Amino acid sequence: MKNNYKMPAALWALTISAFAIGTTEFVMVGILPTVARSFQVSVSTAGLQVTLYALGVAIGGPLLTALTGSVPRKPLLLYLMLLFIAGHLASALANSFALLLITRFISGFAHGVFFGVGATIAATLVPSDKKATAIAIMFAGFTIAIVAGVPLGTYIGQRFGWRFTLGGVALLGFIGLIANWLLLPGDIENGPVLRMKDQLKVLLNGHILLVLAITAFGYGGTFVTFTYMATILEQITGFSPGAISLLLLLYGLAVAIGNVIGGKVSNRNPIRSLIVIFALQALILLVFSFTADHQVPAIITLFFMGILAYASVPGLQLYIVQLSSKYLPGTENVSSALNIAAFNVGVAIGATVGGIVVQSRLGLPATPWISSLFVLLGLGLSVWSFQLEKEGASELVGLS
Repeated sequence: MKNNYKMPAALWALTISAFAIGTTEFVMVGILPTVARSFQVSVSTAGLQVTLYALGVAIGGPLLTALTGSVPRKPLLLYLMLLFIAGHLASALANSFALLLITRFISGFAHGVFFGVGATIAATLVPSDKKATAIAIMFAGFTIAIVAGVPLGTYIGQRFGWRFTLGGVALLGFIGLIANWLLLPGDIENGPVLRMKDQLKVLLNGHILLVLAITAFGYGGTFVTFTYMATILEQITGFSPGAISLLLLLYGLAVAIGNVIGGKVSNRNPIRSLIVIFALQALILLVFSFTADHQVPAIITLFFMGILAYASVPGLQLYIVQLSSKYLPGTENVSSALNIAAFNVGVAIGATVGGIVVQSRLGLPATPWISSLFVLLGLGLSVWSFQLEKEGASELVGLS
């Protein structure tokens, strides 16, 4: 029977919404010059909208999750998609750059809560041995956005203007809203509802904080390299701009494959899987330091980098839900939302460090092995967490 098990249709509703949210997070990078020209600001200033969106995810997501603990799950997701749609319509119509920043910040709230709550819902819709796979299916929408949504949104923005891109994202959000309304069951359990101060105890729990650090460094470390991937492929590997677009498409396809693989291998024991994934990821990033200046080896390495880049995501989400259920029952949604925040913090750290490295004497060629060091830190923290769970430690020293 297990081999014939079919995933519930509700998961695909979550996947569609994740596609819309994934598209908006990354597409703005491709149309920054268009936004800059529209408001007559520098490209670096235009980049503040990316930063503000990430802050909306990191700050607003966990806070709003804690405040909405008593709201029934299906209505909550519908409200979130309405917020997402309204935020993007407001952004598309913004008549000043300041208003664009505000609406982008608010839109990030929906992102943080949706992925935090959505991941826990996905895990409750399937048997225990399918939980990571279910989370991976939801996050597949996010990875497919990298393959299809971002290139299409960038093209629309360059051809018709950035407002049409945001309008298109709002339309995707509306499709996600309808899918959630039609396919999500109405009897999804909230779980125990805790007071705000009890939910925020996750910020004092060492086991949860350790997973957040694993996420930030293990996942975010790859962005030291990924942020400058196109530049590496052009300046070091010697590919033309047209070829780079195809190579990034290949990378995106590998990401989608890796997300599915990561879900399957993380079902039974996510922390064991994370240790293997991070070890392989650190190795392949180090290898890229040597293959980046040779085209064929670079393509092969790039493909495996893509597979490993998001393979850790399902395991990280499942692991933090498991630990919060074990140590602080009732805080699963808040912990999950905090982990989504940690993903975004990791991206910000990785991109910032990458920029510092590129401007330093080490230069662009050093970004892959610097990435490898970050992932190794995530690996070390994963091993520490594994040992703590193996030894049955009830708390970490200095934290309760």
